[in-house]
Amino acid sequence: MPVLALDPETLEMDAEVAKAAGKAASDEYRNRKPYPYGGFDDFLPEEVLDRVREDLKQLPESETSFDRPQEKLKTSYIPERLPPYTRNLFYTLNSRPFVQFLENMTGIKGLIPDPYFAGGGIHMVANGGHLDIHADFNHNAILNLERRLNVLIYLNKDWKEEYGGSFEIWNNEMTEQVASFVPQFNRMVCFNTGSTTWHGNPTTVNHPEGQPRMSMALYYYTATWDGTKKSHTTLFKPRPGTADEADRETRRNEILQDVLPPVMYRRVIGPLRRLGF
Repeated sequence: MPVLALDPETLEMDAEVAKAAGKAASDEYRNRKPYPYGGFDDFLPEEVLDRVREDLKQLPESETSFDRPQEKLKTSYIPERLPPYTRNLFYTLNSRPFVQFLENMTGIKGLIPDPYFAGGGIHMVANGGHLDIHADFNHNAILNLERRLNVLIYLNKDWKEEYGGSFEIWNNEMTEQVASFVPQFNRMVCFNTGSTTWHGNPTTVNHPEGQPRMSMALYYYTATWDGTKKSHTTLFKPRPGTADEADRETRRNEILQDVLPPVMYRRVIGPLRRLGF
């Protein structure tokens, strides 16, 4: 029995069932440390994600790709360029019934789904790739909203821990791994986001048949952004005792933004990026 009842043909979700499922998970979710998170197996009817996997056999060119020390061999695809079934599933996960499931589970009221799916969509990490431990960007500048919640749904069948790519949660001080989730088919991980909600999939993907790590990613916001809060991009933190590299590029940009007037900052940062610095 899946966590959420969803019609595999119409992708319609029963709002009352969704709210009840959120309430049932609320105590465990909200009391997790160092920040609220939850993992759910058998999250959707398997047929739904089987059809998504079939859609993903033919993909357009990716919108974004990363191949640097902190984000290696990672690509993403926005929903509007994916086949209709997968695209409509993303729309369902941005709909009121699913948002009510999240609100009842997390206690965060007024959640707003992102119609642009900025940074979201289908994520793939190829063999040899990884995503280091980080805290996500906290401000959606287009909508002027504060980022509050991430939802990840994994699409990898028969994935084993030794294939790498497990999702990890670390404590605020970055001294201890608190939890780890193998990215198995139909497993959903949800967690609150903030400037110290350290997470990632830092172990290198190493599937014996070269299959990529695949997931659906959706982000949710609230209209709580104001002038007292400082916007930041993704913040990376090396794990202690590992070869993880510090993100010097982002740190440099933050320092320049702090010390330079906005007009001067834009003049300086553009040429640096074009030169690859």
